[in-house]
Amino acid sequence: MSFRWSAAIAAACLMSCATLAQAAGPAPSDPQIAHIAYTAGALDVAVAKQALKKTKSKAVKEFAQEMVRDHEAVNKQALALVKKLNVTPEDNDTSRALTKQIKDEQAKLAKLKGKAFDKEYVAHEVAFHKTVNGALTSTLIPSAQNAELKSFLETGLKIFQGHQQHAEHIAAGLK
Repeated sequence: MSFRWSAAIAAACLMSCATLAQAAGPAPSDPQIAHIAYTAGALDVAVAKQALKKTKSKAVKEFAQEMVRDHEAVNKQALALVKKLNVTPEDNDTSRALTKQIKDEQAKLAKLKGKAFDKEYVAHEVAFHKTVNGALTSTLIPSAQNAELKSFLETGLKIFQGHQQHAEHIAAGLK
């Protein structure tokens, strides 16, 4: 069972990495980076709200509440920053691919119940945060031209690294 669990996480991570790798080529612009970051946060809120409706696990429910609280707060700050900088977020292939991936994951989660739902949701959260954190580190932060945007992304990375660790801790307890 542990091998299957690890394989599922690895597969989800690879799918997520492929999604964010679609941004390869020219470095994303600040408006594209803003849209990718906002989209990732909004999508994680949507999946967390789905978890809040379905889970019976106290640990999973608390984690999902944390995802809603933190990602909504970060996205509120992101909107204030783009307004201040007079930047219009620009839709792009990466944000569209993330949206499709999350809709597929939500459909998968909708079919699950109980412990199977909890395991899949938490595995998704581990893989999603690992991928987003990797994209922030390798692409989004280095590509950001505006110092305030770069600083905002660096702060977000610290928060999301904590989310990844929290999800990994919960996943270990669901085995």
